[in-house]
Amino acid sequence: MNPVELLQKLIQFDTTNPPGNEVECIAFIRGLLTEAGIESTILARTPNRPNLIVRLTGEGKSAPILLYGHVDVVTTENQKWQHPPFEGKLADGYVWGRGALDMKGGVAMMLSAFLRAKTEGVKLPGDVVLAIVSDEEAGGEYGAQFLVEHHPELFRGIHYAIGEFGGFSLHIGKKRFYPIMIAEKQICWMKATVRGRGGHASMPIRGGAMAKLSRFLQKLDENPLPIHITPPARLMFESMASALGGPTGTLLKQLSNPMLTNGVLNLLGERGSLFIPLVRNTVSPTILHGSNKVNVIPSEVSVELDGRLLPGFGPEDMLMELKKIVGDEVEIEVIRFDPGPSEPNMGLFDVFTRILCEADPDGIPIPLLLSGVTDGRFFSRLGIQTYGFLPMNLPADFNFTQTIHAANERIPAAAVEFGTDAIYKALQRFE
Repeated sequence: MNPVELLQKLIQFDTTNPPGNEVECIAFIRGLLTEAGIESTILARTPNRPNLIVRLTGEGKSAPILLYGHVDVVTTENQKWQHPPFEGKLADGYVWGRGALDMKGGVAMMLSAFLRAKTEGVKLPGDVVLAIVSDEEAGGEYGAQFLVEHHPELFRGIHYAIGEFGGFSLHIGKKRFYPIMIAEKQICWMKATVRGRGGHASMPIRGGAMAKLSRFLQKLDENPLPIHITPPARLMFESMASALGGPTGTLLKQLSNPMLTNGVLNLLGERGSLFIPLVRNTVSPTILHGSNKVNVIPSEVSVELDGRLLPGFGPEDMLMELKKIVGDEVEIEVIRFDPGPSEPNMGLFDVFTRILCEADPDGIPIPLLLSGVTDGRFFSRLGIQTYGFLPMNLPADFNFTQTIHAANERIPAAAVEFGTDAIYKALQRFE
């Protein structure tokens, strides 16, 4: 089964999370490994949310490397699709379906490269550990977090991992970049609460909890948090600037100067939206809680906030920055913080760079700071550096970020083959 056919099969398992139900998909993958003569281990917090671990023995010249990916996907509810989202149809040169990009496409690449290494008897520098996990889209409690907290011994001695997101082509000007994820932001979810006099809704109250919440949200909207240039962001900006050269390169280089960053972002306009969350901690209001009766004015109103911290920052930094904007009228508490490493370990970056340059001599690999989060935050607790390295040579008019999680999620079939070959080479060259 080639990588494209494998991806089609994986998409046909409806692993929408919640509830996930990844068990049949994981069983299918285990069956392929068994057919290839490879023993695997299933570990699960609950039976319907399994995780698969398998290892290929290498020559022991290098420390083991980890490949990991998730098979759960986000919902397709209320989306209109050109082709059914769980058919895995190959049409117009693309494989269509939920998970084609996030991240059954990546799992197909990894699994195909892993099986090829076994069947072709490749000499691996060190052991290769493959982990296929559940539950990434809903927080990882049944997947990577469970494995890291309850079975850390399976990852002993591993320093580097290949995971999502990165390696996809990104066209800027006349240049084709391949961002390789080296770092990601950190989850810092919060709850903001305001209080005021409540009562019967037939007797309006001025300046109550709702009014206070309105002022709070307006302050958040009008006052972005301070600029911070972290080492991963600096590496990314300077690499792009060097490759672009000319006026555009000069402009991008100034992003690394905190005194000039805001001005550069304003000059870039819509083109600068990619960089905005990479230079500051961010807060997005998402869930409101107030009265559950239309005729009751609530005395307490709260809003849940999706906060994202830059590498090297902690919840206390977020709370301090918010307090300077909103003052003491609002009570803010942290409800979830998933820490990540402050600085990346770049030990394998050059290996991945050379592989991409061989595959696409006109491509320019660059470091990427990801504004979202991946399961890499859990494996980082074990000292494992994740590289987002799922290479895809995408058409210039294909918008990768706007296609993930959207209707008509799809991936070029050629990109699946491209990524499989790149990962296969990586398995022979890690050190």
